[in-house]
Formats: sequence, structure tokens, C-alpha cells
Amino acid sequence: MSIDVEYAIKKDIRNNPVIREVDHEQKREFAGIVLLAAIAVVMLLFSAWQHFEVMSTGAQVEQLRARVAEAEATNRRLRLESDTLHRPQEIEQRATRDLHMVSPAGRDVIVIQRTRAASPAHAIVADARQGR
Repeated sequence: MSIDVEYAIKKDIRNNPVIREVDHEQKREFAGIVLLAAIAVVMLLFSAWQHFEVMSTGAQVEQLRARVAEAEATNRRLRLESDTLHRPQEIEQRATRDLHMVSPAGRDVIVIQRTRAASPAHAIVADARQGR
């Protein structure tokens, strides 16, 4: 029965709130740690942003290089086509083949030469001569 008696005794527990004084030094340490952590996070975010911008700019540069190479290839192809189409032989072939033109006979040719006029200083007169 002695065991029952021990449990029957109520212990006096005070549940009064404990009021502590503010520790200003601990607050300063906490603020310093939070400030250092914030600076570290900002530096990491800035570094990640720079890295992302470098990668993005590099991808854009590669895309532009590909477009320049494509434009240069197109330019070469068009220049070759232009040079081919401007040859006198090609022009004559296309005129006879596509436009159904005929080569002029010797009697149909009129050669026009430029000569200077005597009276006006800036005028040019065309002189028509029969071709051979």
C-alpha cells in the first residue's frame, strides 16, 4: 500500500509563464547571421542569373551564325545564277527558246554610234549607219 500513497500525493506544478529578459547580443548575432545568409542567397541568385544569360546569349549567337552561313550559301547560289543568266549566250538562248525570237539577218542590223553635236555643249546625237 505504500506505493498507492506515493501516487496519491499531488505535486504542486506551477504553470505560470516564464518571462525572460530580451538578450540584445543574441538578437544582434541572429540578425548578422540572417544578413549573411541573405547576402549569400543574393550572390548565388546573381551568379545563376549571369550563367543563364551567358548560356542564352551563346545559343542566340549559334543561331545567328547558322543563319549567316545559310544566307551566305544562298547569296553564293544567287550570284552564280545571276552570272549564268547574264551571259550573252544564255540571253540569246533564252530569247530564241522561250520568247521565240530570231537572230537578225545582216541587212536588218543598224549600228548607232554616238557623236558630239556642234551647237549645244551637253547634247549627244546618235548617228545611224547601215551595218555590213
